[in-house]
Parts: sequence; structure tokens; C-alpha cells
Amino acid sequence: MDRQYMRLALDLARCAAAQGEVPVGAVVVHRGQVVGWGYNTREQSRNALDHAEIKAIDMACRNLGGWRLPDCALYVTLEPCAMCAGAIINARIDRVCFGARDEKFGACGSVVDLFSQPFTYCPKEVVQLMEEESRQLLREFFADLRARKRAEREKGREG
Repeated sequence: MDRQYMRLALDLARCAAAQGEVPVGAVVVHRGQVVGWGYNTREQSRNALDHAEIKAIDMACRNLGGWRLPDCALYVTLEPCAMCAGAIINARIDRVCFGARDEKFGACGSVVDLFSQPFTYCPKEVVQLMEEESRQLLREFFADLRARKRAEREKGREG
């Protein structure tokens, strides 16, 4: 089942990429049911809080009727940042599955590990899966972005 939910998160990440957003998708699952989902919309909304995880957690809280999300798992294509890791801790999410590591902002071990801190609550399990698929999606997005920016610069020089 993990791979199925991660594939859904990857599909959401592709939706973000199609809209010019960094391709990150997230799904919250409660007892086998998807109760929340989201993808990055930070560029469109011009809001620093519009990360995939925050949107998925917000939807799950609304659908389940409370801010605590026990018995829930979060599937996300990129290692959560500190803000998102904090939201995961505050929502009491039991399990986190992420794809690619984030060497610049990752808060599950790449830069810092907030889940290993002595908070009152932390996820019981953190798993990395489908790393290559997640990383490839990010690689392709940023390669395309660089190519577009390069083409715009060259067009500006010609005009």
C-alpha cells in the first residue's frame, strides 16, 4: 500500500510541476483512506505556507474534524522542511514516508532531524521510499526551469 499512496503523491507533484510549482505532492492516509492531499502552490498563491504537506494536513484535519491526526500516515515526495516537520509533530501524525532527501532544507535527517528531538510527540516511524522516482521528478523540473530561464536571457539579448 505504501507505494500506491506514494504514487498518488507523485501524481500530485506532477500537477504542481505542470503549474510551474516545485513538484512536491503529499497525501494523508487514515486507516486506509485518503483524508487529505495537497501539492505546492507557493508561487501561485505567493504564500510561503503553501507547501504540499501543510495543505494535506489542513484538509485531513477538516475531514477528520480535529487538529490531531492519530492513526494517520503522511506520504510526501520530498523530505519535509522544518515548518512541515513542525506541523507533522503538532498534528500527531504517526508515520511519515518521504521520497527524495532535501539536502538544503530537510528536517528528517538531511539538515536537521526534528523528529529526534525531545518533543512531547514525534512520529513513531519515518520511512524513505521511491527515492529515485521523486528525485527524478525534481531533477527534470529544475532542468526545464534552467533551460527556460536561459532561453529568456538569450531572447532578451537578441531583442
